[in-house]
Amino acid sequence: MGARHFSPVAVIADAHFHDTSADFGFTGINVDGQQLTMRSWSDTRQSTRVFNESADALRAALDQVAARNIRHVVLLGDYTDDGQRATTETLRGLLQDHTHTHGTAFYALPGNHDIFGPQGRHHQKEFLGETGHSLSITSNPAVIDDGVAFSDAMYCEGYPSGLNPMAAFGYFRRPEYLHWETPFGTSDAAEDRVYTATSPDGSNVYRLMDASYLVEPEPGLWLLMIDANVFEPLDGQFERGEEAAFTDSTSGGWNAMLRSKRFILSWIADVSQRAKQQGKTLLAFSHYPVLDPFDGASGAEAVLFGETNVVRRTPVKAVEDALIAAGVTVHFSGHLHVEGVTRRGASGPNLTNVAVPSLVAFPPAFKIVHASMTEIAVETVEMSDLPVNDLISQGYGRESDIRGEQRDPAFTAGHYGDFLRQHKRALVRHRYFVKEWPAEIVAAIGNRPVPDVVSSLVVMDETIPVRFDGLADLPMFELIADWYCLRQGASLALSHIEPERLMLYRSLALRFGRAPGVHDGSLSSFLGIFFGALGLFLDRAEGGAQNLVLSMPTVGDVVPA
Repeated sequence: MGARHFSPVAVIADAHFHDTSADFGFTGINVDGQQLTMRSWSDTRQSTRVFNESADALRAALDQVAARNIRHVVLLGDYTDDGQRATTETLRGLLQDHTHTHGTAFYALPGNHDIFGPQGRHHQKEFLGETGHSLSITSNPAVIDDGVAFSDAMYCEGYPSGLNPMAAFGYFRRPEYLHWETPFGTSDAAEDRVYTATSPDGSNVYRLMDASYLVEPEPGLWLLMIDANVFEPLDGQFERGEEAAFTDSTSGGWNAMLRSKRFILSWIADVSQRAKQQGKTLLAFSHYPVLDPFDGASGAEAVLFGETNVVRRTPVKAVEDALIAAGVTVHFSGHLHVEGVTRRGASGPNLTNVAVPSLVAFPPAFKIVHASMTEIAVETVEMSDLPVNDLISQGYGRESDIRGEQRDPAFTAGHYGDFLRQHKRALVRHRYFVKEWPAEIVAAIGNRPVPDVVSSLVVMDETIPVRFDGLADLPMFELIADWYCLRQGASLALSHIEPERLMLYRSLALRFGRAPGVHDGSLSSFLGIFFGALGLFLDRAEGGAQNLVLSMPTVGDVVPA
């Protein structure tokens, strides 16, 4: 008799749902007779995600789920734009409608954009008003002035209020679950799911909620849903529970879990032990990666740019050790909007982290897990072929015209994948160059052709030819944008970058690239490390695959102590 196979599980990460029909108390931009609650392009081009396209992308992903008759969907955190009251309520309705129509069960985890601390957070965002002019909307009545309007619907709730709209999606027990528990027992009451968090000097002590749970949706399949949002109390005097009294969870993740929520690891170890004893197939999920999703390929960033978001959010080796010791073998993560599979422990106990891309960043995709008692196969579903919403593009164009700016090529993109690649170009220009890159490097190479930039570099290997056939005028900026696309997309990026460019990039990496050692501040040193990283990104992309098969431990396997 063959091994039992379970119903497939779709894993959607970082949907960042924003409702372009939301009511935030103002009249949105009118495009062809439709009122749109649109975020501005000026904000979008500085964000690692797009906003207005998220609703269409999520609906398209759910259409794929329905077409494939998938019964279970994991929402791997950051399912909302920023946890706004109105946004979360609309998302609840969308998911409930899908459940009623197709019988789909959703299992949610909070991300750092869904809940911002024990008592929530005010938000102020830039939208496009009826004529296309920018308009700021805030949930904080204390900051209202002539250029800012108020909407209570912009506020993001904390724990447990922020979970309530999503209560039907795993956070609380449902009668159809075969098994459901938390690290604290079998009660699903919020007051029974709290732990103590203390500031370093011991002066501030809080009782905070943890939203982790274990659910068995069908016989033999356990989904371990880990709330890795960590809010660490700070020293000092604060208003009780205010956001400023805690570190932001965004860069904490599993590094902070080791400091503040180690009780979760004990629970994970117990769950893993029971899963093996009872013959359950255990899949672990959290918003944050437990292994470096770039698998070391982004190490050059710390040398070239200092402590970037990617550097700050990379889990330390102790996280790997702790998860392997707890018996976790496969874990799915989001957060960094990256495609990647990272493995540790070639012999003996091992751990694999499957990084799931976002629906609203390049490259857009989600995963489908096909699990059995002996192995899991992970399928990638790309969403790049989706059409671009012409109404949104028209809104962007009107905004640019009003601002006196040239219209971005993204506004005329032929499909969603092309739009997100163009957004990546805009992101390089308006965020990375401004916030991370040394100004003198940008001035020296940003607008020059690639052959001109590399002409003065010391050749690392004379035997490697660099041919610019058809690419003699390729701007260095284009190469830099593709560098970021390869960093984020790995194997999924290859089909979006022209083959002749990929050949050129490989030859440049081989000839000029070097390991990220000491950067002496010179242009040649910078480019050597930069091209070395390009080579690692290409290695990672070419060595990856859109489908993955992993063996699962059997009941007789030894459980780490």
